Amino acid sequence: MDRKHKGIDGGDPRRGFSEQPPAAPAERTRSGRPADASFTDPELEADLGAEFEFRGDQLEGELETARREAAAHLDTAQRIQADFDNYRKRMAREQEEACKRANQRLITDLLPVLDNLERALAHAPADDPLSEGVRMVLQQMFDVFAKEGVERIEPEGEDFDPTQHQAVGQAERPDVPDSTCVEVYQQGFRMHGRVLRPASVVVSCGGPARQE
Repeated sequence: MDRKHKGIDGGDPRRGFSEQPPAAPAERTRSGRPADASFTDPELEADLGAEFEFRGDQLEGELETARREAAAHLDTAQRIQADFDNYRKRMAREQEEACKRANQRLITDLLPVLDNLERALAHAPADDPLSEGVRMVLQQMFDVFAKEGVERIEPEGEDFDPTQHQAVGQAERPDVPDSTCVEVYQQGFRMHGRVLRPASVVVSCGGPARQE
């Protein structure tokens, strides 16, 4: 007897299997429950009991505390950074000042030499051939001083300033206001605004009071 063979599903084997795959089962977690973000584990809810409803407020409080601590740490870090920047700027200024005054001691030691050259020129005869050479040396010294930020203090005719001048005598000058530098006995010098040697001056007296 001719028997017809049927497929597994009872249909004609020549028709083949169904082209539609079976529906995929719903995604489940390891515990076998559906993966739903809004799903709450009953066991967790039972363990927490009445505390479960307030746990959200507790987490909010902990988050706010963490934010305050982070803000405090940030403020501390910013203050430390500002202190370091101020320290770095101060050290840079001090280093700059140290470089400016690196030759201050040498310049101070050369001032008496300069004084002697000027005295030599003041007492040398006008026709002395060595005078021109001394004058050239003196000018070279002034050029070097200028490169190092050294300048002369020339107070003649100015008010007496005890921070810049040193009084070595007084002169009766009725026509000149009191405390005026009327004569320079020895020139003063300053370097980058700092006095290396105050100018030795003669101060007037017996004249009208100086107008403030």
